[in-house]
Amino acid sequence: MKRWIGVLAVGVVAAAVLWHYKLDLLVKLAVLRQPHIEAYHPVNWVQGPQSPPVVLPGQTRPPNIVFILADDMGYNDITFNGGGVAGGVVPTPNINAIGSGGVDFTNGYAGNATCAPSRAAIMTGRYPTRFGFEFTPTPVNFSRMVGTFKSPNSLHPPHFAADKAKGMPDVDSEAVPSSEITIAELLKGRGYHTIHLGKWHLGGIKGSRPEDQGFDESLGFIAGASLYLPVKDPNVENSRQSFDPIDKFLWASLPWSVQYNGSKPFHPNAYMTDYLTDNAIAGIKANRNRPFFMYLAYNGIHTPLQATKADYDALPQIKDHRLRVYGAMVRNLDRNVGRVLAELKAQGLDDNTIVIFTSDNGGANYIGLPDINRPYRGWKASFFEGGVHVPFFMRWPAQLPAGSRYNNPVAHIDIFATAAAAAGAKPPTDRVIDGVDLAPFAEGKVQGRPHQNLFWRSGDYRMAIAGDWKLQTLDQLHKTWLYNLATDPTEKQDLSTSQPAQVAELKALMAAQDKQFVAPKWPSLLSGEIPIDHPLGVKDQPTDEYIYWAN
Repeated sequence: MKRWIGVLAVGVVAAAVLWHYKLDLLVKLAVLRQPHIEAYHPVNWVQGPQSPPVVLPGQTRPPNIVFILADDMGYNDITFNGGGVAGGVVPTPNINAIGSGGVDFTNGYAGNATCAPSRAAIMTGRYPTRFGFEFTPTPVNFSRMVGTFKSPNSLHPPHFAADKAKGMPDVDSEAVPSSEITIAELLKGRGYHTIHLGKWHLGGIKGSRPEDQGFDESLGFIAGASLYLPVKDPNVENSRQSFDPIDKFLWASLPWSVQYNGSKPFHPNAYMTDYLTDNAIAGIKANRNRPFFMYLAYNGIHTPLQATKADYDALPQIKDHRLRVYGAMVRNLDRNVGRVLAELKAQGLDDNTIVIFTSDNGGANYIGLPDINRPYRGWKASFFEGGVHVPFFMRWPAQLPAGSRYNNPVAHIDIFATAAAAAGAKPPTDRVIDGVDLAPFAEGKVQGRPHQNLFWRSGDYRMAIAGDWKLQTLDQLHKTWLYNLATDPTEKQDLSTSQPAQVAELKALMAAQDKQFVAPKWPSLLSGEIPIDHPLGVKDQPTDEYIYWAN
């Protein structure tokens, strides 16, 4: 018996060595593809009029719109609802102020459980599955790495579709079609100056980049993530997750750079969240005398986990290094949101500016922190509430009631229609717009639900909300989950067996909606296990509930 245990131990060690050897080879290949990055240089923002426009009696200036999107922020990462990082040690007063000063959409849903399809839904007001943007654009090497190596703690191996990899388009070609009409294009047609800052992740080829999709000015990065500071910068604190192959890929492959309107990449001059805010403030100043739309897409708090030393040092009460770095990133993000709000006030724009804050999806399991989505189950890359139920705030002092709560389900697709209506822009009539204007519902002018039904799809994994009922189906595992969100918002009691008629009704709705969707523009190469009730880095148990997420 001891001999077999010894053989097994040797085998495990050998597999681990081979795992890391292949992992290192793949990340080195990614490093070789990094472009040359120029030295820092300031951005000269296009200056608007030097004086305010003349507003005739009975008229009002169209509202400015500032849309702030956090990346991978968990529902419990802010203190608005009494939670917060490390039990509330990291307060988020500035993000909270958007909710308390406006409308808290308590049941706000992301467009998808991963970032890029959510962003596609936001930009177009449409289910991304209507135009084939079903899967997040990822490099083949990334999918090969994550889909080939099984975590030592996992009972369920990932799958990599090697047969599909040969025909995969370049990751920059995995894009929102140029035929789609973005909210930036719509607002630009109403005389708005349109600005994008931060992450894009909706395509990098000509016709799909932000400056091609309606933004007058774009400063940020096209890929799905970025370093915040150089890894060895004296002002940075890093946290690496040794149990996560995604983390290793990001550390090795990500540059620290931005582009302005398609320029050659260049280095920022500060921690990325600070840098983007510096330029958001410059953009507000430059456009104070004309209507503007600003899409401020922070990469905070997406991995790699990097915090400034100043923010890290401010949280000595958090003893766990990883949690402390994460908390410091949340602290930094909240402070920078406050800087944007303060600049709007300083420029006299606060009252007539719509500020929307949300996250692209729930917090990720692969950072190994257990509490980021509480009280909800699940994570980014799952359709359990932890993956798609996100903070969703809207503040417009000139029109929306402060300190109000709206409880019916709303979604990222609604941002398009809400912004368009506020600006007096007519949505296109040659296609289905799935979102609705939320302002009349928040003001109490329109009763009822904005949506009777809402739908999500990622490969063979689907979700629908119909009234108070929520159904998930996963063909790969032959699984069905049914919950009544009115009585069980944290999805503790699966009713799929006891309520077969309800399951059949929602499945019929899903099937009818699927007929309106199109096939994905590119395949998913990766299918990986997501345990629902514990993060990566914790050993799976045979009784654990889990899903497989495509891509």
